Amino acid sequence: MRTQPLLDIRRVYVEPEAARLPRGQEILARFPEAELVEVGSHHRIPELYGDETNVNRWVRIKTEALVLGVKKSLTARPNDRSADFIAPSTANGCAMACAYCYVPRRKGYSNPITVFANIDQILGYVRRHAGRQGVKPAPNQADPRDWIYDIGENSDCSLDATISENVRDLVRLFRDLSNAKASFATKYVNRDLLDWDPRGRTRVRFSLMPTADSKLLDIRTSPIAERLAAIDDFVAAGYEVHVNLSPVVVRDGWLESWAELLDQLDAALGPRAKAQLAAEVIFLTHNDRLHEVNLGWHPKAEEVLWRPELQQAKRSQTGGWNVRYRTGQKGRYVAALTELIAARLPYCRVRYAF
Repeated sequence: MRTQPLLDIRRVYVEPEAARLPRGQEILARFPEAELVEVGSHHRIPELYGDETNVNRWVRIKTEALVLGVKKSLTARPNDRSADFIAPSTANGCAMACAYCYVPRRKGYSNPITVFANIDQILGYVRRHAGRQGVKPAPNQADPRDWIYDIGENSDCSLDATISENVRDLVRLFRDLSNAKASFATKYVNRDLLDWDPRGRTRVRFSLMPTADSKLLDIRTSPIAERLAAIDDFVAAGYEVHVNLSPVVVRDGWLESWAELLDQLDAALGPRAKAQLAAEVIFLTHNDRLHEVNLGWHPKAEEVLWRPELQQAKRSQTGGWNVRYRTGQKGRYVAALTELIAARLPYCRVRYAF
């Protein structure tokens, strides 16, 4: 149970250009009592990023700070797993504090929500990009018919929607595209989305893990039971709903815990949800720098995340070390879980597992 609100915005770091745009003005009007701090760049704010002393204020910064900027580089990067393309983001960072999240190790010791105000430019780019793709030539693991655009790679769109209309604008955009669908993963149940009429053109991927793991690792997120209870409602509201079974954390009794979760998922779903269900299975990847950060604010999480006896290291592009379960052992873990899914949820297609 949360003891404080996810967001209590007291300070907004704002680029002047963002403040002049209509969306920027709308966002600022939502927080009239907040202190405004003018910044030259949304990704260069010393008191937020790169200061290791911020680990002591990890959750407080996420709760009280908001950054408002302009997205300069608009690209749709190819993706070969969850989506066909990663759409240009309308936000990054998060007010939640999952202990395994990769974003902090990119942005520094804090990653409050950054919202981009130039939504009209982003919408125009995505519309033109989808138009250039034409008809999808063949089915793939992302989707059998449509081009899939992940609109929430670096943030949680359900939570972003409490701050601005950016996500709703994207859902409206994809509702009218005949060859493309939006997709985003979420750990936050925002029932306001049920009124958006997506008409099957937005895929919501509810992230799930065993309840005990979630209580330890999914800090400040919606409880697993609440996510399970939302699936049927989102399907009824016109969303395509998949599940992200991630991250899978190997610990004593892990497979038994996942069996219990799969049974809970099966019991929560009605016929419509089961008929369209698919899953992604992603085993934990951790990082030495994030490990050090977590030791400063949530060391209990590292007892299950940092397991050198089970993991192997690989140098990351940023110079740190990423760790994942050892080759050979991981293959057996993946096989065990996918076999369990086939047995407990025979109607659920596993889109990919790694």
